[in-house]
Amino acid sequence: MTLLDVANLDSGYGDLQIINGVDMQVGDGEYVTIVGPNGAGKSTVMKSVFGLTTYMGGSIEFKGTEISGYRPEEIISTGIGYVPQSDNVFPSMSVMENLEMGAYILDEVPQERIDRIFDRFPILEERRQQNAGDLSGGQQQMLAMGRALMLDPDLLLLDEPSAGLAPDLVQDMFDRIDRINDDGTGVLLVEQNAKEALRRCNRGYVLVQGQNRYEDTGDALLADEQVRKDFLGG
Repeated sequence: MTLLDVANLDSGYGDLQIINGVDMQVGDGEYVTIVGPNGAGKSTVMKSVFGLTTYMGGSIEFKGTEISGYRPEEIISTGIGYVPQSDNVFPSMSVMENLEMGAYILDEVPQERIDRIFDRFPILEERRQQNAGDLSGGQQQMLAMGRALMLDPDLLLLDEPSAGLAPDLVQDMFDRIDRINDDGTGVLLVEQNAKEALRRCNRGYVLVQGQNRYEDTGDALLADEQVRKDFLGG
């Protein structure tokens, strides 16, 4: 089943168009990566899905429902979670308060949701009373992901989750994303570490100047000589 279906999307910021006719799909439980050079529009596509850009045309369907006119708070309710690249935690609030904010649309936060996040990210339980701003970069990224998972989304949007992490933490972050996907959550990932992201995903898209350039399985894109030369450093 197609979970997310983006068709002929045009979007940008104000009057500035960044995305031009992009097509993209994510199947139920699928892991899809978007790669491309800086300024290609990778993050803009993701923000467009989450209602954070100026919609200019095309279609964004989620589970068969058109969501292109939805506000972010409405999109959350459909079953999409989003983790932006930066400013993705509330630094003056505790870890526990950050997680509770992830379920703000619920009248009451189910304890089993909290327990599930702590099982996935044990360090967050240890630091539950600590302010998020005092966590390390890797711990903040875990918290941001945990908060986005509080509503048990069908699709998780991750924008550059390894950005700014120490090299020894990057593999751990990718492993955690793998496990989230293994548990049935669809993943749409924008990632600067293109080789590792394509190695892990089911399918990948290469964007250039706001348009589709290549689409294939992650392994096929890694094996494509032209893709390697132009976008993966040879």
